Amino acid sequence: MDFGRLSDLRYVDFRLPSDHPDTAGVLARAAATPVVPQVFVGCPIWTNKAWLGSYFPAGIRDADYLHHYARQFNSLELNTTHYRIPDAPTVRKWRDAVPTTFRFCPKLPQVISHDRALYNVDDLTISFCRSIRELHERLGWCFLQLPPTFGPEHLSRLERYLLDFPSDIPLAVELRHPGWYTDRVAFAAVAAMLEALNKTLVLSDVAGRRDVLAMRLTTPSAFIRFNGHGLVNSDYQRADIWAARIAEWLQQGLHTVYFFVHQKDIMHTPLWTQYFLEKLHALSGITVPAPRIIPQPVQGSLF
Repeated sequence: MDFGRLSDLRYVDFRLPSDHPDTAGVLARAAATPVVPQVFVGCPIWTNKAWLGSYFPAGIRDADYLHHYARQFNSLELNTTHYRIPDAPTVRKWRDAVPTTFRFCPKLPQVISHDRALYNVDDLTISFCRSIRELHERLGWCFLQLPPTFGPEHLSRLERYLLDFPSDIPLAVELRHPGWYTDRVAFAAVAAMLEALNKTLVLSDVAGRRDVLAMRLTTPSAFIRFNGHGLVNSDYQRADIWAARIAEWLQQGLHTVYFFVHQKDIMHTPLWTQYFLEKLHALSGITVPAPRIIPQPVQGSLF
């Protein structure tokens, strides 16, 4: 995720803003229907060849990458769907490669979100949803990433699209145009609409766009995209801060967390995730298995 990435972090305030005032009401209503909370953590891709011989067995086939990825993480930000609509047999292969406790979060195709900006995309949306339904219980929240050119003046188009979007497909929405956040009236309107339609507002933690971190929950599920910087001190400080905030939300009634880790060097992601999940467990009591280096066969060994 290059959106909001900076090379110079000296002047970035990485503290999280206070919760938006309306977040408390969402959590209170969620608490009225108590559930066993779930936390899903993942990466944007699974074909991480740099993990061969550490987090993946050495010498595995490309077709086995997803199976082994799902032994390290319990969720995936499925970015491949942003570039093409997969056919049903492909989706079924993905589904069968992972355990039932795993969750895919497919990104809507860019032809819908960027090329056509939600205009005249009914057939494409139906085709996409038909395919990803093959994930069955392994389907988490899909997410619609709107381009920086899609601003508050397009609110009615977004509302029309969301009203028509299939209600059986959970959907999160990422807003990138600065106008959504500088115009309080526009933000209040879009957030209220998302809440009314049971759509989740994506929270993006990136260095160069602190405005998008609105801390406004619109459903009992939090969808968080975290952009790290190579295990510098601020990465660990941010892990502490996020673990504390998520633990608070879970205590107040939050049902589900999806947390996706973006690091430029994929070798840094498991290490950061280990630290983050340890902190979250200490504060919330929730255990999510962290990625671990796996034993590799010793070459030439008879045993």
